[in-house]
Amino acid sequence: MGDPRKQKKKYSKPAHPWQATRLEEEAVIVKNYALKNKREVWKSASFIKNIKHKAKELIASTKPQARKEEKEILQKLVKLKLLPKEAKIEDALDLSITTVLERRLQTMVYKKGLARTPKQARQLIIHRHITIKGKRINIPSYIVTEEEEPFIQFSPQSSFFNEDHPERAINKEEIKSKIEDEEQKHEKIEESKDAK
Repeated sequence: MGDPRKQKKKYSKPAHPWQATRLEEEAVIVKNYALKNKREVWKSASFIKNIKHKAKELIASTKPQARKEEKEILQKLVKLKLLPKEAKIEDALDLSITTVLERRLQTMVYKKGLARTPKQARQLIIHRHITIKGKRINIPSYIVTEEEEPFIQFSPQSSFFNEDHPERAINKEEIKSKIEDEEQKHEKIEESKDAK
């Protein structure tokens, strides 16, 4: 069972510490999503790896229990909006790290226009300015479900709740263009990976 006071690691480090291509990719992801460190990339990678491993096991299995587990995993992934509703278990094998990072609370706060930059979004969350369904969330890596997405807002107790707050005076069109530029960069990175 283990010591209840010691948390279990939620990720595994890369097998080889000095791979130039992996280091470059991680650096780009950390910069684009304003992550604290590479550990957050590894957590997302481990999450995806576990889902893919389970999906492969279920695809290979012919037992009726496998179909139940398959349904549960698909429901979870649809709830987290990582897969569309009509998706099959095979689609879970196409998931990438960026798919998970797009569903983080930090990214969602930025894309909703509540923060000027992903870095500021992280600060707002850590300093408890953001609520989901009236509950304050101070974890930037929190994966937002499809149901919770419309309820992301400033806490009524926060100074940012006031629309005249100087840090809140942001241009939503500017944020949209920034997001589009970032998405184009991601597409170019994915294309260069496929070319290799």
